[in-house]
Amino acid sequence: MPLKAYDLTGRTALVTGAASGIGRASALLLAEAGATVHCADRDENGLHETTALITRAGGTARPHPLDVTDRARLAEAVAAAGRIDILAAIAGIMHRSTVLETRDEDLDRVLAINFKGVLYACQEAARAMIATRTPGSIITMASGAVDAANAGLLCYSTAKAAVIQLTRTLATELGPHSIRVNAVAPGWIRTPMTDRRDAALQDRTEAALVRASPLGRVGEPEDVAHAVLHLASDASAFTTGQILRPNGGVAMPW
Repeated sequence: MPLKAYDLTGRTALVTGAASGIGRASALLLAEAGATVHCADRDENGLHETTALITRAGGTARPHPLDVTDRARLAEAVAAAGRIDILAAIAGIMHRSTVLETRDEDLDRVLAINFKGVLYACQEAARAMIATRTPGSIITMASGAVDAANAGLLCYSTAKAAVIQLTRTLATELGPHSIRVNAVAPGWIRTPMTDRRDAALQDRTEAALVRASPLGRVGEPEDVAHAVLHLASDASAFTTGQILRPNGGVAMPW
C-alpha cells in the first residue's frame, strides 16, 4: 500500500504509449497506487497485454487502441474515461538521421508523434479537467537528449525540446485551474524502443553509460515510472513547470 500522498485511489489516469516500455511500467505503477488507468496505444496486442497485467494484479484498466496523432480518437478516449485526474503523455518514437540526411517525411513523422501527439493529449485532458474543475496533474515525456548535442538525433531531440517548452507554457496557463504540468526527461532507459538499435552499437553505448554513471548502471522503465507516479501524486502538490531527470547522473550524447 503506498504512502498516503502516493495513494491514487478514486482517481483516473490516461497513459499514452502504454503498450510497452516506460508507458507500460507507468500504467502498472499508477494502477498499483489505486488509479483506474485508461491505456492508449496503437499497438493493440501490447495494449491488451498491459491491461491484462493490471487486471490480473487486481487493478482496473481500460484499453484504447489509437494513434496519438489522431486528435479525435484522443478526445473519444478522454470522454470515455468520464473524468481525468492524471495524464501521462508517454507515447513516442526514436529516429536516427544526421542533419544533412534528414528528409521532410522524417521530421514530419517524428514531430507528429513526439510533439503533436503530446500536445493533442494535453489539450484534450486539460479541457476535460477544466470542465470538471479537477485539480489534475499532467506529465509529459521529454528526454535527456535535450541536455547535450546528440549527433544523429536531430528530429528526436528537437521534438523533445519542444515538449519541454510546451510543459513550461502549459504549467503557466493551467496553474490558475489548479492543474500541474511537469515533464520527465529520462537518460538511457532499456526499453523495446532502444533495443531496436544495432546490437553492437547498443552494447557499446550501454557500456559507456555504465562507466559514466555514478550509479554504475543504465535505467529500467520502472525507474522512470516512479518519477511519473511522484508527479501524478499529492507528494508533488507544489511542483509545476519542472523537469525531473531520472538519468543515473549522466547527461551525455547517446
